[in-house]
Amino acid sequence: MEHVMTEDTRIDAQRKAELLSTTVEHIDIKSFDARPIVDAMKKMSFTSRDLGRATDIYNQMLADKDCTIFLVIAGSTSAGGCMDLYAELLRNNMIDGIVATGATIVDMDFFEGLGHKHYQALEVPHDDVLRSLMIDRIYDTYIDEEELQHVDHTIFEIAETLEPRAYSSREFIREMGKYLVEHGKKENSLVKLAYEHDVPIFCPAFVDSSAGFGLVKHQVDAAKAGKPYMVLDAIADFRELTEIKIKAGTTGLLMIGGGVPKNFIQDTVVCAEILGHDDVQVHKYAVQITVADVRDGACSSSTLQEAASWGKVNTGIEQMVFAEAGSVMPLLASDAYHRGLWKDRPVRKWGASFDKA
Repeated sequence: MEHVMTEDTRIDAQRKAELLSTTVEHIDIKSFDARPIVDAMKKMSFTSRDLGRATDIYNQMLADKDCTIFLVIAGSTSAGGCMDLYAELLRNNMIDGIVATGATIVDMDFFEGLGHKHYQALEVPHDDVLRSLMIDRIYDTYIDEEELQHVDHTIFEIAETLEPRAYSSREFIREMGKYLVEHGKKENSLVKLAYEHDVPIFCPAFVDSSAGFGLVKHQVDAAKAGKPYMVLDAIADFRELTEIKIKAGTTGLLMIGGGVPKNFIQDTVVCAEILGHDDVQVHKYAVQITVADVRDGACSSSTLQEAASWGKVNTGIEQMVFAEAGSVMPLLASDAYHRGLWKDRPVRKWGASFDKA
């Protein structure tokens, strides 16, 4: 039956186009030099001075040639304009591994890697109206739900091509990067660059994203056909990340937000000890940027000092910055980029360490 465009559907299409008319432009840390303002903020107090010290600590990580640096991301800063910032850190060998939420990697970065965009919500009507138009809202940012479903289907397609066995999230995200090399629409996708530079990405709660829908469909379709299917192995995630920690020795954490990624990377120290590596080092350097309130005792808001009591981080070289990350990460990253301490860092390629001989 031929689909007929009614007046209502034309109005809805026009309304949707109006709401999705202004794209989020991701900040370019190379286009401005934040060193003067960060230096000035170090002489201030409150969050400004905290940011100054956090930036110093990140630069110490970059200057320490023995230090493996993990970028740890929770929250929606990628959708909000920091996506190219993270890609630039990876491209310039300023990070060696990534631990993130599934939403950061799939719904945001892979989503744009396929050619889609995030939009500024310059007008926020009732959310039921947005639902009727198939627009998803992240605070003051919009995503086209129909485009997000393209991500679901693409994840399904990737899963269908794989041998039916257990995969760590790192392995599967590597397949996503390979897919973007062949079919992607964005040069500086974090997922694509990670594949090209052998930087491993771990998502311990990977299915809590658009990937989950595609992977469920893959399993259900295979089960109906009586065929085996691929599965994700969260234990393998933990094991692989702990292996990197053991081999790396000196490590530093640049953490945006909290939640599962933060705890996951910190727990590698304890896991290494349980495996008999009594000489494993705590994370030597740590920076966390968060707005989480410590008063409710929630794990996401636990301070780095608290993590020291668990034997996870060093109390001497750590800094909490209580600020919305999108407002301070551009300053920290631009400062570090322009100081150039990354230029003679060793290239570690931890992702390649898992390749079979």
